[in-house]
Amino acid sequence: MFKHVLPGLVCVAFLSACASGGQSIANAPKPPTIAEAMAQADAAVMAGQNDKAYTILKSTSATFPTEKTPWVRMAQMRFDSGNYGEAIVNALEALSRDPDDTLAHSIVAVSGLRVTSKALADLSQKNNITGNVRSEAQDLAKLLRASLGQEELVPGAARTVQRKEQPKRAISAPASKPPATANNSSDPFGALK
Repeated sequence: MFKHVLPGLVCVAFLSACASGGQSIANAPKPPTIAEAMAQADAAVMAGQNDKAYTILKSTSATFPTEKTPWVRMAQMRFDSGNYGEAIVNALEALSRDPDDTLAHSIVAVSGLRVTSKALADLSQKNNITGNVRSEAQDLAKLLRASLGQEELVPGAARTVQRKEQPKRAISAPASKPPATANNSSDPFGALK
């Protein structure tokens, strides 16, 4: 008899486990929508809790993996705090979701320039800009000048070149007309004689 009851008890146990699992899922809280999460993050930023806002945005990016908004906000927060490396990483994540996002492109470009300028400033203080690093820095400066359409990257910081005054050209009077002949004949070759 024990052989017949044991399989029945196992089936009852499995069925009761399946029935109770559905109730816990129905009672579980739903994750916030993207708009609610952004509002929570904004409220945390307004309260001065940037770490909490970043955590909310990070969990929102995991909940909504195709959404670019949390990544752009995280990139902007890191950029504003001066953490340019993380700003670049977060902005690149946003660009992987929307390659045409102008703000993300701007964050990547400006953060990259700030990291580069800091690294070059550190190297120049140590007088270690030589060889390939120096030539690459000069090439980057040329590229920046060309993209900005400027001769100088920092206007007004370059040395002023004094030009020699060129002598003024004399303004000449208009050429005078050849003297007219008194003979107004119909022969055009008459003046050649």
